[in-house]
Amino acid sequence: MRYEDRVNEQTPPATVRVFIALAPPDRAKDELARELRPAYRTHPDMRWNRIEDWHITLAFLGELPVGTVPLLCPPLAGLAAAAGPPLLALRGSGTFDERVLWSGIDGDLDGLHGLAADVRTAVRGCGVSFEERPLRPHLTLARARRGDRSSAGEIAEGLAAFSGQPWPAGRLHLVGSNAGRSSGPIHYRDIMAWPLGGEDRTRNQVRPQAGPR
Repeated sequence: MRYEDRVNEQTPPATVRVFIALAPPDRAKDELARELRPAYRTHPDMRWNRIEDWHITLAFLGELPVGTVPLLCPPLAGLAAAAGPPLLALRGSGTFDERVLWSGIDGDLDGLHGLAADVRTAVRGCGVSFEERPLRPHLTLARARRGDRSSAGEIAEGLAAFSGQPWPAGRLHLVGSNAGRSSGPIHYRDIMAWPLGGEDRTRNQVRPQAGPR
């Protein structure tokens, strides 16, 4: 183990990279993973995300002081308890900048955008500032190696017709990552997660969409 890695293990970081997200249930992830099996074989050089790390980002907060993170928990817990679980589905695929492969999100997108807006309002109410990125609902699946401008597009073309079964979003996740803290792959962990309750939106009809918007 390198010296700097030992130091990082022994010295707790002063900040943590944080985002708030939803995650598909295991059955939805398994369904998409089966569709991806041929691509795993034909494109082994892609930097594939771990299936357990697949998520739909609602608000990316960036690096926060460790002591700030607990302030987010009470308002997010209350928001989750009052929110209805939007009915979503994984559908289609595409790329960002020719290198980032994603799966699209379909279904109650109005509910999803409303939940994201409420999350961002709650975060700002805690005095936490962050970059207001437009919400583009998707799962990031993989990244091509630098200089590879064809693999992601080839895989996305093969997934274009994919249409997964709908599922109600179950929990709101406050997630931390190890981005920038090691030379290895990025891993994510739940800091906290709260079940979504309240009004039942799971009867809403899933409407076909082209992908992230």
